[in-house]
Amino acid sequence: MPLVENIKFDERERHIRGTGRLNSRVPVAVEWSENGRALRAEGYTKDISPKGCLAIVPQGFVVGQRLRIINLINQLAGEAVLVWRGHEGPAGWELGLELAHSSEDFWGLDF
Repeated sequence: MPLVENIKFDERERHIRGTGRLNSRVPVAVEWSENGRALRAEGYTKDISPKGCLAIVPQGFVVGQRLRIINLINQLAGEAVLVWRGHEGPAGWELGLELAHSSEDFWGLDF
């Protein structure tokens, strides 16, 4: 495939996703309520963006479920929605999480 085609694909993907992504392993916690109980699972990100992340968490959720995500490095927390669920691997489920209020500060990085 010519380099020009790759550039066009990357630009199209960036437009679809809204922002660039950064490969980064950040420890995170995901919290939710079930039957009146507060539950929590810990995992890590594979990539991050100001709008969310792709995380590996040892708990499967339903797409559309509202969750609370916590960056365990800086302790910032935010509301998120599960927008994609991928495969289950040895470390857990691949989860595409979109932050309700996108913020570059959440990850502590400049994008």
